[in-house]
Amino acid sequence: MYRFALEKLIEWKNNPNRKPLIIRGARQVGKTWLMQEFGRTQFEQTAYINFDVNTRMRDAFSANLDTERLLLAISAETGISISPDNTLLIFDEIQEAPRALTSLKYFCENHPEYAIVAAGSLLGIALHEGTSFPVGKVDFLNLYPLSYREFLLAMGEEALLMLLDCEDLQMLSLFRDKYTDLLRQYYFVGGMPEAADCFCKKRDFNQVRTIQTNLVAYYQQDFSKHAPVSQIARLNQVWQSIPMQLARENRKFMYGQIREGARAKDFELAIQWLADCGLVYKAIRASKPGMPLAAYMELSAFKLFLADIGLLGALSGLSAQTIVDGSRIFTEFKGALTEQYVMQQLVSDTGLTPYYFSADNSRMEVDFLLQMENQIIPLEVKAEENLRSKSLRTYCEKYDPELAVRTSLSDYRRQDWMVNVPLYLLPSYIRNRTASGVPVTLTRR
Repeated sequence: MYRFALEKLIEWKNNPNRKPLIIRGARQVGKTWLMQEFGRTQFEQTAYINFDVNTRMRDAFSANLDTERLLLAISAETGISISPDNTLLIFDEIQEAPRALTSLKYFCENHPEYAIVAAGSLLGIALHEGTSFPVGKVDFLNLYPLSYREFLLAMGEEALLMLLDCEDLQMLSLFRDKYTDLLRQYYFVGGMPEAADCFCKKRDFNQVRTIQTNLVAYYQQDFSKHAPVSQIARLNQVWQSIPMQLARENRKFMYGQIREGARAKDFELAIQWLADCGLVYKAIRASKPGMPLAAYMELSAFKLFLADIGLLGALSGLSAQTIVDGSRIFTEFKGALTEQYVMQQLVSDTGLTPYYFSADNSRMEVDFLLQMENQIIPLEVKAEENLRSKSLRTYCEKYDPELAVRTSLSDYRRQDWMVNVPLYLLPSYIRNRTASGVPVTLTRR
């Protein structure tokens, strides 16, 4: 299974000013596999330490953080003669050894020539109060569930991906049914690596749902294991309420939907905990489509999405029958799955921070606002081919944006006031219009 993050790791390796790298992401998104695959394909040897199971190395890092001493300990533990020229050092589950996290500062200062990659779920890293975090001494890479583009590769559809990234509109129209069918499958399977790998090998939706259900239970067990006792019940309440929140016509998160009479102060810590762990994404309201959008954030108003569309389906009890029932899966929960899909692709595949916009004393609401270089792009999401876009048109008449985008199941077409982009093309379309969105040439390994 190919992950685009490998390309970013290679860029990091070749950067003469690199620092130790921390890969952040929720549990089960493939951090360990990514690090080991990086070591296997880009280095002659890999020294791998897992602090979750290796008590000896936890003890070694708990004392003196002299980097020469630590390198000797790693060499003795792994049996590898460590060289900065050909060795990748992997510190896995680093949250279990807070002093190992601190040690990255000294490796950066004293031995920047060594390639060190660390990972640990935010379920652990975010909660080690008092740990000396190496601020300014590490690089970061965020890892997410597989995007739709990565799902195409996993399904053996590299040519379809290349057509997307090249935006060959005529060919995209010819293969529309195939893209839509694969998108329908992605809505159900999602991007959690274990679920995607199972589907690619067995094409069995029921087995996929079993994996997803187990993952949902696994995350809830983590709440009890890692979260403050005072927050466990609230974490579960927020987690369970997300499908209901997204099924509302107005998807703004409402505390009263969790519990009658609930207020922000009751649940804001639980929501932040879930966000820090990578399990949910926030789209915060912008009060004005001005530059920069961050200056117009209203932190009290936001939409809340799960990290993965497949997990949303599992948490909602979505039946596999929706896959074979035409376009029904695109309209489930009043199109909530489609908005979840768009949010997930924007976060994982474009590097942009999505906001949403609603006008005071008006029913006008734009699903997402994107800041792309020197312009603000409104983005409206349509689950079907019913393309009435009253809010987007009103927005355009008032603010006259350079580009307005609607995404739907309909083919690409440009009108005088907006462009319609197919849902399956949207991630490539946005990437190709950002500074970092240069289409990649894939090398199969």
